[in-house]
Amino acid sequence: MFSLLIVIIVLALIFDFINGFHDAANSIATIVSTKVLTPFQAVIWAAFFNFVAFFVFKDHKVANTIAKTIYPEFIDLYIILAGIIAAICWNLITWWYGIPSSSSHTLIGGFIGAALAKIGSFKVVVLANLTKTVLFLFLSPLIGLILAFIITLLIVHLFKKSNPYKAERWFKRLQLLSSAAFSLGHGGNDAQKVMGLITVALVSQGIIPDIKAMPNWVPIACYSSIALGTMSGGWKIVKTMGTRITKVTPLEGVAAETAGASTLILTEGLGIPVSTTHTIAGCIMGVGATKRLSAVRWGVTINLIWAWVLTIPVSAALAAFFYFIISKFI
Repeated sequence: MFSLLIVIIVLALIFDFINGFHDAANSIATIVSTKVLTPFQAVIWAAFFNFVAFFVFKDHKVANTIAKTIYPEFIDLYIILAGIIAAICWNLITWWYGIPSSSSHTLIGGFIGAALAKIGSFKVVVLANLTKTVLFLFLSPLIGLILAFIITLLIVHLFKKSNPYKAERWFKRLQLLSSAAFSLGHGGNDAQKVMGLITVALVSQGIIPDIKAMPNWVPIACYSSIALGTMSGGWKIVKTMGTRITKVTPLEGVAAETAGASTLILTEGLGIPVSTTHTIAGCIMGVGATKRLSAVRWGVTINLIWAWVLTIPVSAALAAFFYFIISKFI
């Protein structure tokens, strides 16, 4: 079992790395599409602030929510292993096809699917945490859309008499700050999901008593993994997020990233594991809608929504499949 625990920790960090390059587009798509930074500069910038989140978010509320998605008495290493493998598979599939799906929800779906395969009853799930997570599957992009819409209108109103050339130059500078804030929120929310998973594994083996006793190496390893993953990029998804939803200017990039960062930091404070993908996509739609509704390519958006809706059930089904294989052969 100790060897299996080591395998789970390694796979969890691999998932965190994949999460980084899968979600790199969320942090850099607008800043690359507006040509404020080159792709290489952008991933370095985003990765740095992914790791800086380690020093900012010390309460680990999101990690605690993930750790309490399944009742502790039902958890074993097979459930955790099956959930991680399913999450890795779905992330790689969606990355390959350039679909910006949620790493957060694929992890939760995998965790729940494996637990259901073992117990055969929905009572294994902490319904309060699951309901909150599923609710924000829909609320986080809506919150981002509304905030981005409002922020864009405010900026346009405040700077309507400004020299367009000078204004664009200033917004390119401001986009560095807004992108950094979004990357900070991305690191703070997403790294904690893997922290919660590793902590559950440690608790299940009696190595630590509860999540409050999480050893320091866990957050350091998780924040490092997601930052390294972000540095490796995810260019297929950058194209979808940066240009296919709507064309974005530096002003709109500032608005989208500011709205996205605000949403992520708010939900992190509430301990809700939301999707950075859903959030920034909603923000980009919000800034596009300020020009005219037709500026948003709603056909692309509908495809994204289908991917979001399918993530939890598909991940759960994959995890159940892997659980049956693992329980028979390991």
